[in-house]
Amino acid sequence: MTNLPTVTRPRRVLAARRLVLLASVAGLGAAVLFTSPGAPQLGLPSFAAAARADTAQRPVGFADIVEKVKPAVISVRVKVDGGSRTMGFSNRDLPPGLEQFFRRFGMPDQTPDEPRGNRGRNFVMGQGSGFFISADGFAVTNNHVVDKAESVEVTTDEGKTYTAKVIGTDPKTDLALIKIDGRNDFPHVKLSETNPRVGDWVLAVGNPFGLGGTVTAGIISARGRDIGAGPYDDFIQIDAPVNRGNSGGPTFDVDGNVIGVNTAIFSPSGGSVGIAFAIPADTVRTVVGQLKDKGAVTRGWIGVQIQPVTDDMADSLGLQKAEGALVAEPQDGSPAVKAGIKAGDVIVSVDGKTVKDARDLAKRIGAMAPGTSIKLEIVRDGKSQAFSLTLGELPKEQRQAKANTDEHEQPSGTQLPRLGLTLAPADGVAGAGKEGVVVTAVEPDGPAANHGFKSGDVILEVGGKSVSSPADVRKALADARGENKRAVLMRVKSGEQTRFIALPLGRA
Repeated sequence: MTNLPTVTRPRRVLAARRLVLLASVAGLGAAVLFTSPGAPQLGLPSFAAAARADTAQRPVGFADIVEKVKPAVISVRVKVDGGSRTMGFSNRDLPPGLEQFFRRFGMPDQTPDEPRGNRGRNFVMGQGSGFFISADGFAVTNNHVVDKAESVEVTTDEGKTYTAKVIGTDPKTDLALIKIDGRNDFPHVKLSETNPRVGDWVLAVGNPFGLGGTVTAGIISARGRDIGAGPYDDFIQIDAPVNRGNSGGPTFDVDGNVIGVNTAIFSPSGGSVGIAFAIPADTVRTVVGQLKDKGAVTRGWIGVQIQPVTDDMADSLGLQKAEGALVAEPQDGSPAVKAGIKAGDVIVSVDGKTVKDARDLAKRIGAMAPGTSIKLEIVRDGKSQAFSLTLGELPKEQRQAKANTDEHEQPSGTQLPRLGLTLAPADGVAGAGKEGVVVTAVEPDGPAANHGFKSGDVILEVGGKSVSSPADVRKALADARGENKRAVLMRVKSGEQTRFIALPLGRA
């Protein structure tokens, strides 16, 4: 994120890996030199043969590509006002989902010894990277580099400094578009129009630790990575050494096209260990296009809470394989509700194209414009059905799930020891609503705990049947066993979030 001192882990046991935003991110490590396979053998008696062999084995580098693309890469320096900060940026500046990730891996909420200006104002200088995408000064960087910035300056490869303005940001993908005025001849690069392959060579250019114009190289290690940053995760993983200060910097293919924007790394210490993540070019193109035209990004919305389909769920839902997106809860007034989609439906295709999983569905719907008409194929009670609907616009503010932790308010309830649960009717528990059965206690090592149940959860359905008492739960389990099912689906509400849990009957 910023070029501040390296954050060290506290003196307690933490996870071995740490996700670090790169408001400093740029490299791609791995040896990038190779020799010609057909080089002649070096013979000691022949100096001429030795000279020829030396020429044939001369390393092939990336200098020509670097000369082409490096002038388009910029260093981005920002001044941010305010408050407690993580890695030089306040918690509110982090992309959705990443603040919790930082806390989970022991990152501090505050950076000590930050300089304070007059009247107690707290300013932090941060550094990142970016790149020009047009001759008239439009440039791409990360949202977490420029969000809430009081001022933004960029330094070009030739050493000139300009003031930039933020055209628009998109926290959900961690992208931002900035603009430098006054020139129409900035060197710029293009976004790749082809999908890179695992194993392809790549170059990263950026501003690690304030060292502008740094080039590193490596290969694409994986594609389609989900790192828990948000609902549209689809990162390219690269093995180049990427560090703080490279955030927003480009990753190039060997043709000099941008295949991704560097954003985060996995690291036990805050430094590069050769696992970096870049936002794919196709995502960048879509988001930046909207930011340039409208200053903001709008996304399609069908209005359902969804989750992946596991093998146990597939068996309970009558699916042949674990694919599609399971609808846990349609939202009131949403396009899905108007179209007739219900909890327990599995969305298996959109406009005839198979839906692999919940993340695939979220990405595809989010890439469509509000007002688009689509056709969904769903599986309900083991049978395929078709639905047509018109996409709404994704609300800017999404309600966050909030778990009920007031265990002391829960009554003792009825025990189901083989499940490891104690249950009570919801209408007898304050704040639990009138539907379902409340989980008042969970045996720590029991089957239910191992499948994610916690106190305060409300069981709404078991095996597709509504329940209102512990006896209803017992009967639904018995019915599922009588149908020789390996697992039973329970529809469970935690705070404002609803999900399905598949509980294997062999352990119930």
